[in-house]
Amino acid sequence: MADEYLADPAELAVKLGRAEDDPKLLYALLSASRRFRGQVGHSVIPVTTETVTLDGNGRESLLLPVWPTTAVQSVVLEGVTLVEGTDYDWSDAGILRRLGCRVWPDKLRCLQVGYSHGFATSPEDIQEVVGERAEAAFTIPVGVQSKAVGGQSVTFGAQAASGSTEAWTKCVARHAVRAASDV
Repeated sequence: MADEYLADPAELAVKLGRAEDDPKLLYALLSASRRFRGQVGHSVIPVTTETVTLDGNGRESLLLPVWPTTAVQSVVLEGVTLVEGTDYDWSDAGILRRLGCRVWPDKLRCLQVGYSHGFATSPEDIQEVVGERAEAAFTIPVGVQSKAVGGQSVTFGAQAASGSTEAWTKCVARHAVRAASDV
């Protein structure tokens, strides 16, 4: 299900001193998970089969858009089904390599690949930034930069309020859908 949490509700509940079934806590975590998925352009969790149409790059290797790759079910090049181990090989890093000193044609939309990808559990860096974003959403009132109550005041950093911390930005860049030019 695409709405699965990318961080552990129980961990966030402990940090915030709330019950792990607190609706506001769960909503903050679900929103942060959705935001992360939207920014990286994929579900992060396992996808059993997805078929993508790719451009050839005139090189021996090209990158599949989402990693880790867990299986490649089919590779069709210009209408011809290729054979794994003879015509191509692949790695869990999402590299699809032509074999036999051949290259992928430098041609648009010439390749259809059916493959499986995703993480069985969220990587720790994703859990960290999604948890931080959920915590900020839970604790920082929307649109508030500072708040004074009685003799105490607190100022929230713009980064914490917006969710665009350096850690978030780096994590999104690391896990984002890749383009053929990323080879």
